[in-house]
Amino acid sequence: MSALDNAATPNAFGGPVLRARMRATPEDFRVDELDAFEASGQGEHLLLTIEKRGMNTAFAARRLAQWAGIPEMGVSYAGLKDRHAVTTQRFTVHLPKKIAPDLAALESDDMRVLASTWHARKLPRGALAGNRFVLVLRDVEGEHAAIEGRLRAIQARGVPNFFGEQRFGRHGDNVAQAIAMFRGRRVKREERTLLLSAARSVLFNRVLAQRVADDKWDRALDGEVWMLDGSRSVFGPEPFDDALAARLAAFDIHPTGPLWGEGELRTTGAARELELAAMADEESLAVRAGLEDARLKQERRALRLRPTQMTWEWPAHDVLQLSFELPPGSYATTVLEQIGEV
Repeated sequence: MSALDNAATPNAFGGPVLRARMRATPEDFRVDELDAFEASGQGEHLLLTIEKRGMNTAFAARRLAQWAGIPEMGVSYAGLKDRHAVTTQRFTVHLPKKIAPDLAALESDDMRVLASTWHARKLPRGALAGNRFVLVLRDVEGEHAAIEGRLRAIQARGVPNFFGEQRFGRHGDNVAQAIAMFRGRRVKREERTLLLSAARSVLFNRVLAQRVADDKWDRALDGEVWMLDGSRSVFGPEPFDDALAARLAAFDIHPTGPLWGEGELRTTGAARELELAAMADEESLAVRAGLEDARLKQERRALRLRPTQMTWEWPAHDVLQLSFELPPGSYATTVLEQIGEV
């Protein structure tokens, strides 16, 4: 599996309608977490809302640990954010004595504390409602009418829910490293987690790419397994009827693809045949076997992603500003790649 194969995301709407430059400055890529809960107001975890510029999440967590004088494991966050961006997210800092160091000491050109309060427990991974993106594309080439037509199509239909290139490592070689790990190469525990995730993701992307090629990424196949919107709950297979068709059209349910692991593949019929065929090459079989040996379980992921609260404007003739919200675990780049080359 080449790095190109790992990152490939076929277009569901036809060819690109624009070419543009992204991330000319960190301010051109803004991400704000959408909170999933309110703080309890008491407890031994200081819940901080942090705005950071040009800084990834792990680096910010290390800075918070140093500021608090605690081990890094005492700092928790719900999700990872890009370095080349301006991002807002929450962290918890474990302070059993409930004495917070001076918050002003955290202020710098690349970090600001927007809010602080106490909370009863640490912030677990995934504890966010989603992310709001405001993206500025510069030096835009393309007809405005065609670009806006594509944006309206995405509003109406959503986009294929590909894993973004970030999942596959800086040079796109995480899957190759995962195969080496499956063949006996020793890796650190945290690296193992990343490589297993990349291996699962490339198999999912291959299945989804085939469904995009068949124009079935947001439609029902015989033997489909469905996921409820806004949750990880799945059901099926069951006969496709008018009730399921209405729920699919309303974005209440989505078709799914496999996150590979040991156990029986849940799909049947045409859906199962497509999934197995898309993962039948020699390297895919090696990845499947490695994931099974690692004792990961069969899971599912929605094939369709719908950006919500989507708006756009043209601050200048060659500058496009896009705003939209996405659920946790999805990528803004998967939306952009369905528009054009950025």
